[in-house]
Amino acid sequence: MRPFATVVTALCGLVLSSSSIVCADSTSHPSQVLLPADFKPPQVFKNVNLVRNTNLEKGYARETVNIVVENVDKQPRSEYYLSFPSDVFNQVGGLEVRNKKQVEKGRLDVEIATVDSPSDVQYFVVHFSEPLAPSSQITLGISYSLLNSLHPRPAAIEQSDRQFLTYSFSAYVPSAYQTVTQKTKLKFPSTNIPDYTTTDLKTGEDPERHGSTYTYGPYDTAQVAPGTTHPITVRYEFTKPVITASLLERDLEVSHWGGNLATEERYWLHNNGSKLLNHFSRVEWTVSNYQQSPSSAIRELKYPLKPGSVDPYFIDDIGNISTSRYRPGKANREANLELKPRFPIFGGWNYSFRLGWNNELSTFLRASGAESYVLKVPFLEGPKMPEGVQYEKVVVRVILPEGARNVRYETVDGSSSNGLPSTSQIQSSLSTHKTFMDTLGRTALTLTVESLTDEARDAQLIVTYEYSFWDGMRKPLTITAGLLSVFAALWAIGNIDVSIKKR
Repeated sequence: MRPFATVVTALCGLVLSSSSIVCADSTSHPSQVLLPADFKPPQVFKNVNLVRNTNLEKGYARETVNIVVENVDKQPRSEYYLSFPSDVFNQVGGLEVRNKKQVEKGRLDVEIATVDSPSDVQYFVVHFSEPLAPSSQITLGISYSLLNSLHPRPAAIEQSDRQFLTYSFSAYVPSAYQTVTQKTKLKFPSTNIPDYTTTDLKTGEDPERHGSTYTYGPYDTAQVAPGTTHPITVRYEFTKPVITASLLERDLEVSHWGGNLATEERYWLHNNGSKLLNHFSRVEWTVSNYQQSPSSAIRELKYPLKPGSVDPYFIDDIGNISTSRYRPGKANREANLELKPRFPIFGGWNYSFRLGWNNELSTFLRASGAESYVLKVPFLEGPKMPEGVQYEKVVVRVILPEGARNVRYETVDGSSSNGLPSTSQIQSSLSTHKTFMDTLGRTALTLTVESLTDEARDAQLIVTYEYSFWDGMRKPLTITAGLLSVFAALWAIGNIDVSIKKR
């Protein structure tokens, strides 16, 4: 009995002392700068030329602003303030700034600057990679999305009516600095634009119209005070749904023992398009489907999966949905999952569901040392729709094996926009996730981002962590020690003499 107990004790000590889990209270929040209530950006820069391109072909506005900036101060400067109206500031998503002449160096650092009182203007602070010398110029490429910036008009329509959206902006870009010349180009999804604001801010026609592209300006604004606005509203046809995910929870679970990467996503969808004026008619809906008429309702969601994806499932609040269709891909070709909700999702309607699938872990994981691993996975996948998808909040959770430690992450930054903000704008935390047969719990890295669009589908997330052989042996050794303990207890109980004997 004594040697058996010694073996059990040694096994338990080996399991419990092999490694430790990363502290669960490691948390990072988006970088912010607090500004005084009376703050005004110092006038050390001048916008020599500004061109804003606004794309309205999807269910959200996408803006790209190119600015030639000149340092008009007597000393080098490295902080440039981007100003947005307060009612627009919280709609900005996926903001990134680059030096157009040094694109290969990646994006510039951007911080949120919050005014310490109610203000009409809020700021982002752009940090140049090196101070800009006096009288020198730099060309900035600024790109971002504006979520929930499109509004249906009329707000309610008949089931077979066409949908129209409105978009409001200022002909003068509300810059914090003096701008010499500027113009705005708008790209619409069609040529059906029944209403738009005209101006007399320049000689000749304003806007200039070329098919589905309207151009406001160029304007000579050298004498216009910074922050001056001139309201513009356009109304255009958009016969597609305005798909919005109020919340997306995305879990990626790594299993070294099973060699598997399990992905599950939970969606809370909403259609921000025009609401139905009357009750829904199933007959009218069937006829429109037969005629393939355009509709502002969500009919289906096309979801491409990485090559090698298997075992997909699609479940809503009621249960499994059999109307979905899965087309498996080949070795180098994406698979396709066509999701058809139980009912068409019209404007103002909600729909929540979950889907998941499995992949070979070796496709995404590689060893970078004896105990170090690198995991490269998509930050966001999601439906791939021509009308686009906007995400108000995305929570990505990477569940690593039990015992993983020294967890770090980064997002891949290429020469073009990946739809993500900088790492400093992503909230991250480490926690412990306990599942079946775990001993101490698994290390979970949670990343939270607000205001994203489907442009982030191409963004990559790289997670590095350490995981030793004994970390992998923790669970089987613990189970073995537990079973041996049970058998030892049963054997000991079975050897107890409980018979009644004469004294």
